[in-house]
Amino acid sequence: MKSIVVALVGCVSLVYLINPSAGIIEILPDNLPVVGNLDEATAAALLLSSLRYFGLDLANLFKKEDKKDILKKS
Repeated sequence: MKSIVVALVGCVSLVYLINPSAGIIEILPDNLPVVGNLDEATAAALLLSSLRYFGLDLANLFKKEDKKDILKKS
């Protein structure tokens, strides 16, 4: 049951970020200073969290590796 809820939250956040309604349906209008982009940031965080739940961790995709870690892999 938990996996279904996490997948549903991920799908809804992805659809919200793709924004097929061309900005007509928004929780917070983007033209509000500072708080206007909080809904997109929240949707992105929920999408990343749901992907991490299923084993795809994109949060560390661009993480800089230490030289020690590179030498250990060689």
